[in-house]
Amino acid sequence: MRSLLLVFCVAAAVVSCSKSEDVGDQNSSPDNDFFALKVGNSWVYKNYLYDSASESYLESTVVDSVSITATEEISGETYFVFRRNTVGNEDGLTVCNPNGEHYERLRALDGQLVNENGDVKFTYTDYSERVVQSEDWGTVYETLQDYDSTLTVEAGEFECMFSERYVKTTQGDQFPATDRFFYASGTGLIYDTSSYASSDKPAVIRRLYSYSVQ
Repeated sequence: MRSLLLVFCVAAAVVSCSKSEDVGDQNSSPDNDFFALKVGNSWVYKNYLYDSASESYLESTVVDSVSITATEEISGETYFVFRRNTVGNEDGLTVCNPNGEHYERLRALDGQLVNENGDVKFTYTDYSERVVQSEDWGTVYETLQDYDSTLTVEAGEFECMFSERYVKTTQGDQFPATDRFFYASGTGLIYDTSSYASSDKPAVIRRLYSYSVQ
């Protein structure tokens, strides 16, 4: 089974779009501030792969560079255009992002980071268990945890809120894997994991290496 993060990605068609390259004042709001939604902000993540021989995570050559390049109007709402450029995955590791550019359009809504389809990428206000995706073999859930965590990564030390993502079979049994997504207010994504559903250890960990937010 492919990694949880990759299985649950769905390509979205964009409708009624108009792009703006204006890097002036964005619509400032507490939600936008929490997720650091502003054109020009950027983040660099390094990928660390689990090594079963040493039972530790080793730095890989895969690097994800993310930046907010513009805003787009979609069905009357303003979305921020995230550009991710991945390098170093010449081996085609399925637990990491493929090489090249990928674009995602996101906005903040009532404490949630959502895409143009209304799918929730992260929430810092809703602690209920929510369905991410349903399949014949089971259902993917994600739940915001009700306590914070202090993380130290290459980019510094951050006080984070985090959610956990897991899969249950149609009989209600939970698979061993649990993925976690850590966000820091004013900075954005700090750390996340990608797992095979059958393993209790993430196959890859991404950590924030450097960033520039306004």
